[in-house]
Amino acid sequence: MEQESDLVTGEAVVLDMRAAKLASRGLAMMIDVALQLFTLFIAVLVLSQVAAFGDEALALTLFLVTLVLIMVGYPVVFETLSRGRTLGKMALGLRVVRTDGGPARFRHALVRGLAGFFIDFWALGLLGVVAVVTSLLSPDGRRVGDYLAGTLVIRERMPASRTPYVGMPPQLAYWASQLDLTRLSNDLALAVRQYLSRTSELRPEAAEALGYGLAQQVAGEIGAPVPPGVPSWAYLSAVLAERRRRDQAKLQPQPASVAQYAPGQYAPGQYAAPVTPPQPETPPEPENPFTPPS
Repeated sequence: MEQESDLVTGEAVVLDMRAAKLASRGLAMMIDVALQLFTLFIAVLVLSQVAAFGDEALALTLFLVTLVLIMVGYPVVFETLSRGRTLGKMALGLRVVRTDGGPARFRHALVRGLAGFFIDFWALGLLGVVAVVTSLLSPDGRRVGDYLAGTLVIRERMPASRTPYVGMPPQLAYWASQLDLTRLSNDLALAVRQYLSRTSELRPEAAEALGYGLAQQVAGEIGAPVPPGVPSWAYLSAVLAERRRRDQAKLQPQPASVAQYAPGQYAPGQYAAPVTPPQPETPPEPENPFTPPS
């Protein structure tokens, strides 16, 4: 079972993340252990050939080294290369993240792997009893390795809900076509894409705070501040969509690619919706031209 977990970022922003509890983590662990034991079985067959030649001490030493490499190296390698997922976690839709919501790194995976072998499961873990008890007592289902590494296992959303919104807001099309995006780094563009893909999963105040911080970083790199009255998500979407358009234009050049944004329709500084016909005597309240992505 899972529950909603409130995580606090370094900027004191509360995030909604669905912490994986014992049931889903146990199933993922069973898959991983089965794969580890199968690999260990193959290694034993190979090492038995070494012992058959009479060098039993060497075979025993190699077995112990192989045991540690498989039981510790397997989760460390997979969680590092796949950003927090082993094969079992992939099958169950789980991922290891930092407690501030950021991606887990090698050092986090190494601490979790060593703690899992020596404390949670095998050496001193009584075949997982320590991990089970710790997880049951933890409100977020964290085991000893998670506490030592500062990590949490979460259940990811369905892929459809994480599709990044990178469409160009029409009110910003011409403005974005005039930007100098050559200094926008790939790492920051990736961070913006990931943020836009998670806006529907964050609380409104969290999405606003994170979007504002990213918008300030982007503005610092491209030298174009957020236009007055434009939400951070719209600013980031416009920059990312324009960057994608230019990348596609390099692969498939099209004549007058910038001319598709008619200055007469979206002149610089004009971010509101087009002027409407004369209003009735009691005009309705103006609509917000920017609708956040769902």
